[in-house]
Amino acid sequence: MSQFLAPALRPEEEEAERSLRPRRLDDFIGQERVKEQLHISLDAAKARGEALDHVLLAGPPGLGKTTLAQIVREELGVGLRTVAGPALEKKDIAAVLTALEPRDVLFVDEIHRLARAAEEILYPALEDFRLDIVFGQGAAARTLTLDLPPFTLVGATTRTGLLTTPLRDRFGMTFRLGYYDPGQLTTIVRRSAGILAVEIADDAAEEIASRSRGTPRIANRILRRVRDVAEVRHSGAITTDVAQEALDLLEVDERGLERIDRELLDSIASKFGGGPVGLSTLAVALGEEPDTIEDVYEPYLLQLGFLQRTPRGRVITDLGREHLGTVRDEASLF
Repeated sequence: MSQFLAPALRPEEEEAERSLRPRRLDDFIGQERVKEQLHISLDAAKARGEALDHVLLAGPPGLGKTTLAQIVREELGVGLRTVAGPALEKKDIAAVLTALEPRDVLFVDEIHRLARAAEEILYPALEDFRLDIVFGQGAAARTLTLDLPPFTLVGATTRTGLLTTPLRDRFGMTFRLGYYDPGQLTTIVRRSAGILAVEIADDAAEEIASRSRGTPRIANRILRRVRDVAEVRHSGAITTDVAQEALDLLEVDERGLERIDRELLDSIASKFGGGPVGLSTLAVALGEEPDTIEDVYEPYLLQLGFLQRTPRGRVITDLGREHLGTVRDEASLF
């Protein structure tokens, strides 16, 4: 796995990650239209003393879906219960829902991977704040109905297309988060550097931002690694030269691609004649899981125009070939 995109964070890393997250909507950088709509809905819900309507947050990893769920809780001044969609089974639903207080927020990450049985129990809970529990089977079956306090479900998904229509239709608000531009990421890097109490030059912040794949989570993780280089090899301040040295050490090129991204492109170009090559074949060649390639690596390569998905498989584009040639000629990062 790429060390920036989906690493296993140590406890101290997780704490650092949490400390860098904004806690109020006004402090959240980027996604302006999402913020504007969410601000209005939050203000209206608070004015009426009601639970916020259910919210679906969609988009690639690292763009702030979890942060926005926590901000909703902070803005409403209520409790937050966080669960992972794949781990939420039918037998867990009742315990989770009955533990909620009025207007609480239930955050379900990877909601597209929710088990169908668990999902069906959620339908009356989301629509009528009612939980139906069935005892027994066949003619002896009995249904116990429990009233639930009004609550807000915030679902996060990287693959909206995998959500069933009945579940998707029960969200009153759906927001798709997009990649950040370099200016927004530069602001995020400067803010995070201030929280981490590390001095950073403006050019260095811009350099880190330009190589962060339009993703705040990656920008913050690169910043922490650059800080390590600055503290161990230099005086602690992050200058442009220090940032460049650290980025070269981490093998992050000028377009934000890491070794695994370049290996993916090179594999299609050199081993499979430029494509098309099937996802499962490509996964075996790289020693990665197909879902990881599809959800983690490909979205940014597609956005850059370096890769195409076709009915017959993946194809490297002329832009992708050109980038591989440039990297080989200039930096020899392979």
